[in-house]
Amino acid sequence: MDDQNLIPDSSAKAREDAEKTGPYRVLARKYRPTTFAELIGQEALVQTLTNAIQSGRLAHAFLLTGVRGVGKTTTARLIARALNCVGPDGSGGATIDPCGVCEHCRAIAEDRHMDVIEMDAASRTGVDDIRELIEGVRYRPTSARTKIYIIDEVHMLSKSAFNALLKTLEEPPEHVKFVFATTEIGKVPVTVLSRCQRFDLRRVDMETLSTHFGQIADAEGARIAPAALHLVARAADGSVRDGLSLLDQAIAHCEGEIGEDQVRGMLGLADRTQTFELLDFVLRGDAKAALELLDRQYIAGADPAVVLEDMLELVHWLTRVRIVPTAAEDPGVPEAERVRGREIAAGLSMPVLTRAWQMLLKGLGEARLAPSPRQAAEMVLVRLAHAAELPTPAEALARLAPGESRPVETNAEPARPSTPPRANRAQPESTESRTPESGPAIPAAASAPAVKEERPAPPEEETSADEVPPGPTSFREVVDLVLERKEMILHTNLTANLHLIDFEAGRIVFRPADHAPTDLAHQLSRFLNEVTSRRWTVTVSNETGDPTLKQQAEAEAAARLSEAQRHPLIQEVMETFPGAKVETVRPAAALAEDATEEPDETPETD
Repeated sequence: MDDQNLIPDSSAKAREDAEKTGPYRVLARKYRPTTFAELIGQEALVQTLTNAIQSGRLAHAFLLTGVRGVGKTTTARLIARALNCVGPDGSGGATIDPCGVCEHCRAIAEDRHMDVIEMDAASRTGVDDIRELIEGVRYRPTSARTKIYIIDEVHMLSKSAFNALLKTLEEPPEHVKFVFATTEIGKVPVTVLSRCQRFDLRRVDMETLSTHFGQIADAEGARIAPAALHLVARAADGSVRDGLSLLDQAIAHCEGEIGEDQVRGMLGLADRTQTFELLDFVLRGDAKAALELLDRQYIAGADPAVVLEDMLELVHWLTRVRIVPTAAEDPGVPEAERVRGREIAAGLSMPVLTRAWQMLLKGLGEARLAPSPRQAAEMVLVRLAHAAELPTPAEALARLAPGESRPVETNAEPARPSTPPRANRAQPESTESRTPESGPAIPAAASAPAVKEERPAPPEEETSADEVPPGPTSFREVVDLVLERKEMILHTNLTANLHLIDFEAGRIVFRPADHAPTDLAHQLSRFLNEVTSRRWTVTVSNETGDPTLKQQAEAEAAARLSEAQRHPLIQEVMETFPGAKVETVRPAAALAEDATEEPDETPETD
């Protein structure tokens, strides 16, 4: 692409005259492409349109999608010019290279052509606006060959507006073409997508942007270092318009030659070598040095959130270098980064890199939401430095179980004795347990398991390390164990919010109820792994499962109540006392047990 095609007024004199006679035009408008040849980074789109125009196979509707600033609206206007250009002599037809001098080309470029109607869907979203547009479709163009409707940000139209447009969009008159542009293709209904020829405008790569910005800087008479151009291209993130706005700002910000340091200060970026040092400090666990370096960068004007973004990008690049060493040979990578990156990547393992990526990603979100981004960034660095001292999962397994081939059990605490539940030790003479009045009523089948040994061990005697204490053998025993350890919230969830599907020693499968916490399976497995010596696996399933223990208790209580109400004696009482009702039915065994718990002594009387 030569400079003459890229820049309409290539001579300095013409530029000076234009600046004297009119207001200043920003670079994004001044260097907007006027031909398809000037549309950078969209070769597939240009080739498709070229073939379509040359063969006469033009669609009646086009949909252009892509990120902001890649040329969607510009391409729509170029399509309008290509379809309506008549050539310098007025006898030409549709062409991929509009002349730019005929009345139609000039009118479209100046946004004053009556047959090229542009509509901003962000401000005109209603069905009435689309009806007005549809009314004008039936009329032929006033002077142009084709009437073009350009709807920008089409995804902002309401559902009713889309529905009103469908029929006309599917079968428009032969003299009408629709061109839609959107940044959010996912919000456009499928019924509209199926009626359009879709073009995805890709992000422009950094090398192409750097070259393009360098040509514009030369045309503007500005001197800018290649490293500074690289920073502007990287900050543009594939958007030509965003990059030109930043370049315009850099030219106005600096006098004389524009260097890398000036652009870094303007963008709030940290020096790349300092980013390497910062990441090196935290991965070595030196939190003090990392915080001091962040302070220096902050004083120099670096944005703490941008510093974390740079570290995140650096971790990603180091991961790629670790997996594909040839990635460091990219010509766009500076020599200093290439050498330093290889050194750091060679000393880092994949678990360390992935852990740093996750922590930085979470920390970046915190820095953007925190009242003080600087404080949030400092806390991220402290966490990273602390995590550097922690072993990886593989190292932790190796330390916990050296020389063992089986999986390491992480459920037992070394200092906690593995003893049977306290209920079994405190009441060896009885195998029954009562449900507290504060909890849901559980049938007699839910009583604690019987002690398997006839003579329990004394409380002060600990179980031998070679012996495995008995664990729960049923789900009701699990619930009793939770109640014994006074985990009342977990106990409530197990009785009221858990539908048991399958139970066996070491494995529980259940379906959570609607009000169950999302981490109920994790809570239960952690509890069992901590208080028993068996490894437990708790799994969530979509099967129906059994009713909850609370539902079972309520059903049994209702059955007892119904049975009691059918008793002849109760019916006789009800007839004798109209309006009376039976509220609670207690088994006779429970009454006898209450009687045995009454004190034997009677108060002494004079």
